[in-house]
Amino acid sequence: MSIRIGIIGAGGMLSYHVSGFKSANAEVVAIADVNESAARMAAEQHDIPKVFGDPATMLKEASDLDAISIIVPNKFHAPLSLMALKAGKHVFCEKPPALNAREAKAMRDTAKKAKKTLMFNFNNRARPEAYAIMDYINAGEVGRINSAQAKWIRRTGIPGFGGWFTNKSVAGGGPLIDLLHMLDLGLYFMEYPEPEYVLAQTFSDFIKDKAFKGPWGIPDVAKGVTDVENACHGFVRFKTGQVLSLQISWAEMVEREEVSVVFQGTKAGGMVQRLFDEDGIDETAVDSCELYVQEFGRSVDRMITVPSNPDMGRSRSAANFVYTINGSEKPLNTPDQAVALMKIVDATYKSAKSGKPVKIS
Repeated sequence: MSIRIGIIGAGGMLSYHVSGFKSANAEVVAIADVNESAARMAAEQHDIPKVFGDPATMLKEASDLDAISIIVPNKFHAPLSLMALKAGKHVFCEKPPALNAREAKAMRDTAKKAKKTLMFNFNNRARPEAYAIMDYINAGEVGRINSAQAKWIRRTGIPGFGGWFTNKSVAGGGPLIDLLHMLDLGLYFMEYPEPEYVLAQTFSDFIKDKAFKGPWGIPDVAKGVTDVENACHGFVRFKTGQVLSLQISWAEMVEREEVSVVFQGTKAGGMVQRLFDEDGIDETAVDSCELYVQEFGRSVDRMITVPSNPDMGRSRSAANFVYTINGSEKPLNTPDQAVALMKIVDATYKSAKSGKPVKIS
């Protein structure tokens, strides 16, 4: 019997979730959105038979659903996930896991109590480049990763002004929480060591300057709220002695958009990178995957060739959720890792506000 999935939210990630679920032979049988007309349009486009204007109604009337996919603004990740888990459904939630670590803990604990799978769309773990690097790590060819640099930077990438992305009460923050993929990927390569403290600084010089608006996103809201950062730089030290630096921005004086993790191990270093053209779209971006080793007294750079994947693992990440439920694959991410990630995000914002290192308990 195939897994039956209902989707909450008709947002931009919908097509990737649907394609991923269907590629894993799951059925997408229902969609709910408070904007019911948007839900109906999405249902027509993706051949989804049942449409609802309210998620609670969908859970009640489509009680045969096995799982729920959540694609909504960050503020609603935790409450909708909790509602679905308590209704006995597996949950695949868009990133970030929640607004903060406290909410992420509640989600983790509820999933454990319900004995249901809870996963998040950390899709960069599902890129071919990430799979390739993890093969080397798992084979012991990298050794312990002592240090890593996580970067997602944009020159002009603010996703609209006054909408939910720039409203801290709805989004939880700006680019740090929106573009936390490379922070997560760096931690993933490092095997998610336990963090000790964070020292960080945020910057808001350009957050209201429309010259820094991205080529995509959501419409501006004239009287909306814009109270988040446009860039964040930080340093994380782990209890193991490992370290990670982060640079994340929507708007910053850089050459162009770059998405990368670079790491230095005891046996090899490496890099996963995507460089964007001025158009800022995935289809014209250039991906690289490399390993750096010493062989016979010589420095050797191994160029790792993998299949092209313009969607940055988004569909494959959704497929992994289905495969995890049916037991054919291990989950690419866990609720414990989500809690650890949000602890770092919380401490980063706290450090930026106080100007001091923040210890993580």
